[in-house]
Amino acid sequence: MNETIKLLQNHRSVRFFEDKPLSEEQIKAIVVSAQAASTSSFIQAYSIIGVTDQDKKDQLAALAGGQEYVAKNGHFFVFCADLHRHELIGELEKKDVLPTIESTEKFMVSLIDAALAAQNAAIAAESMGLGICYIGGIRNNLEAVSELLKTPKRVIPLFGMTVGYPQKENEQKPRLPFEHIYHENEYNQDTEAYKKQLSLYDEIISEYYKERTDGKRSDTWTGQMAQMLEKQTRMYMKEFVKKQGFDLR
Repeated sequence: MNETIKLLQNHRSVRFFEDKPLSEEQIKAIVVSAQAASTSSFIQAYSIIGVTDQDKKDQLAALAGGQEYVAKNGHFFVFCADLHRHELIGELEKKDVLPTIESTEKFMVSLIDAALAAQNAAIAAESMGLGICYIGGIRNNLEAVSELLKTPKRVIPLFGMTVGYPQKENEQKPRLPFEHIYHENEYNQDTEAYKKQLSLYDEIISEYYKERTDGKRSDTWTGQMAQMLEKQTRMYMKEFVKKQGFDLR
């Protein structure tokens, strides 16, 4: 155990921030740290939009489902899959890059690159004593988000990240058991063992909610997931992705 591992394992989402903006130095440190993340074949298929305009933050908060902390934080970042610059590269170098840009593989690369960069950004922020929370809610209405952020074709806002000085920290949620996540040499397909692990994890999560809410909540993880997955949300995504120039081949 070292300080880096302690930092990583101490992560929890922060949703209440002091009314204090990040400094330019902090913002640059976070973005440069994000850029230091691994990127497939040096493609760097992502962009980061920092939102400082309060009206835009208010609108994003509403679009994200009324999440107030999207509007009230030290800084709001939006991480985007970005193959726009690669289309421009094709024009500059007079090469037909479109079949590759429109491939499912490069779409996946852009998603992975953005996620790796974001996690570096999160760790950098937390190392400075700041709190963060990922915001997937911006995908509730990507048409409106894209219009608000003026993203061009072949750019998709994927998720936001609130960053700021923690006013209040949530308790850390217990993660799935190590044995449920880590498979050695091959995927463990013992479904009965899997279900038993899930039942044990449900007990842990139920107890966590009981303690956190003084007995007002006792729901399980499998119950949460089943209820969430039963409800179809953001089913427009395939059409939106295609419209943005990711006409996957």
